[in-house]
Amino acid sequence: MSRVGQSPISVPDKVKVGVEAGNVVKVKGPLGELAQAVVPEITVTIEGDTITLTRANETREARALHGLFRALIANMVSGVSEAFEKRLEIQGVGYRGDMEGKNLKLRVGYSHDVVIDPGEGVEISTDGNTNIVVKGCDKQAVGQVAAKIRAVRPAEPYKGKGIRYVGERVRRKAGKSAKVGAA
Repeated sequence: MSRVGQSPISVPDKVKVGVEAGNVVKVKGPLGELAQAVVPEITVTIEGDTITLTRANETREARALHGLFRALIANMVSGVSEAFEKRLEIQGVGYRGDMEGKNLKLRVGYSHDVVIDPGEGVEISTDGNTNIVVKGCDKQAVGQVAAKIRAVRPAEPYKGKGIRYVGERVRRKAGKSAKVGAA
């Protein structure tokens, strides 16, 4: 039995959940609306303010999907009630990020500015020039935009310059050492 898939999902008061034809779960809350198609092996039942998932058979794939879809639906419920957030920081002399409308403009050592469009349902904001906050109700979209921002200039191991998640540790390497006894 999947320990993740067995546990029920509690639904907050402000969130509405429904299952439509074709096994599509729709979740609507104060921060947005999300939908997820569920495979036919998994059955979603809504009883009051709890959601439970059951599987049709005990195949390896069905057991794996049971936990997966329970986690996806739980993330949808928590995302529409309280937004997901990723924080990034920019380190390096002259490196900075500014907002240009809803887009993020990064100046990170290239000959040109890099403009990041957050896409639908994701908001980007900056705290000062070096802190970036990515927010949204869809956990996957927030993580994807944060990874896209970080990929512009990942933190390098020699000086630590670049974009990193807040709290991320970058392993530092020793640079070249001078030859001893060279004349």
